Amino acid sequence: MTETPANQPKLEIRIIPVTPLQQNTSMIWSTETKEGVFVDPGGDIDKLMGAAEQFGVKIVAVWLTHGHMDHAGAAAAVAELTGCPVIGPHEDDQWLLDEIETQGAKYGIKDGRNVKPDQYLHDGDVLDLAGNKFGVVHTPGHTPGHVVIYSQEGGLAFVGDVLFRGSVGRTDFPRGNHQQLIDSITGKLWPLGEQMRFVPGHGPLSTFGQERQDNPFVADAVTGYQGTEKQAPDEVSQKLSKRWS
Repeated sequence: MTETPANQPKLEIRIIPVTPLQQNTSMIWSTETKEGVFVDPGGDIDKLMGAAEQFGVKIVAVWLTHGHMDHAGAAAAVAELTGCPVIGPHEDDQWLLDEIETQGAKYGIKDGRNVKPDQYLHDGDVLDLAGNKFGVVHTPGHTPGHVVIYSQEGGLAFVGDVLFRGSVGRTDFPRGNHQQLIDSITGKLWPLGEQMRFVPGHGPLSTFGQERQDNPFVADAVTGYQGTEKQAPDEVSQKLSKRWS
């Protein structure tokens, strides 16, 4: 991500797929202090803590993008083992965090636990990891309380299930809203810059610029996005596109 004058990275990151749904948990840490966070620890607590031990990382916080069990299922266990706070998502996802155990049972995932965050996140909040600042934008659509956490300096965003390489998040779950999701992407993510790389909740990394070019849901040609200007979207193309599943 960002670099020091000595050309050494300030932060390192490892992506750790967890649960049968292969959700991308990110472990980010300061190379100077070895303090780190888990973004969206969805499950497989032994795997996650083993990774922290392997890299000598002291976990000081859990950051959640939204309340689905494959993203938040291990948050309570991490907090219990490390004493760290759980931060995020927006409070509009608390109803999902209250149902993690029920959600998990439907997928045969038995180690997820319900959780109440120590702090909710809102549009414009700033998170700190060993002096490295991360911004927050509220991005409803996939879930009502979804947030995206990003490092402007490092050029990296953690987008949960809002955006994927070549697709977008599902909106057929309870309280999902497709148009709200598209508006969150074009209104909150695109202004962060075309060069911004992102870690999605599932699948490979990409950049906002790449998705603006060829993502069948949110390419500029489909949404009509032109910076702050907007033309009529191509609704037929959107309806024919295949969302991530």
